[in-house]
Amino acid sequence: MELEELKEKLPNLTDPNLLEAMLKYGTVHVFQDGKTITEPGQFIKMVPVILEGAIKIMRMDEDGKELFLYYLEPGETCALSLTCCSASKPSEIKAVAEEKTTLIGIPIQKHEEWTDKFKQWKEFVAMTYQTRFMEMLVALDAVAFKRMDERLMRYIVTKMKQQKTNELHTTHQEIANELGTSREVISRLLKQLEKKKWIELGRNIIYIRDDFEELISI
Repeated sequence: MELEELKEKLPNLTDPNLLEAMLKYGTVHVFQDGKTITEPGQFIKMVPVILEGAIKIMRMDEDGKELFLYYLEPGETCALSLTCCSASKPSEIKAVAEEKTTLIGIPIQKHEEWTDKFKQWKEFVAMTYQTRFMEMLVALDAVAFKRMDERLMRYIVTKMKQQKTNELHTTHQEIANELGTSREVISRLLKQLEKKKWIELGRNIIYIRDDFEELISI
């Protein structure tokens, strides 16, 4: 990868010295759709900065049940990965490529060094913590205070925005896994949305009205 290409992928990072250091010490990785990148218990050896695609971050309990937390998109990194790197602790999250994803992995040692050396890297890390903290609060609030139908509708909106499409290719079981509930509950709630003509259900696909987000906010 050349410097100009990296600048295009990471427009918010403008320090040429930082970008050159990322190219020199970072390693580019490509993950196919559905590939598990990190699992709980694994030690994270790099700070992933997303260049293309998206990564889904989930929390898992002892029984293997998953709870969707947030997406990582181009130009972003994972605050939980930063925390694990800094504390030399194993990962507590599961990261899966939502689509074909390219990232540049920054060695842990360089992350610590660059926090002192590059102001923009320090700001990037600080903004990451702030953004992810707010997303974690949203996820926590959803579990603690929102009904499952509300959580499902916000989940659909999040998927629409992330994938930039009104057609979600997924199964009821996959949605149930990410929201920490049963397939039967999700199927029932999706049927209710279909009766309202807010969505249309197909085989492993959900067609969503253009004004869906406006409808759920009424």
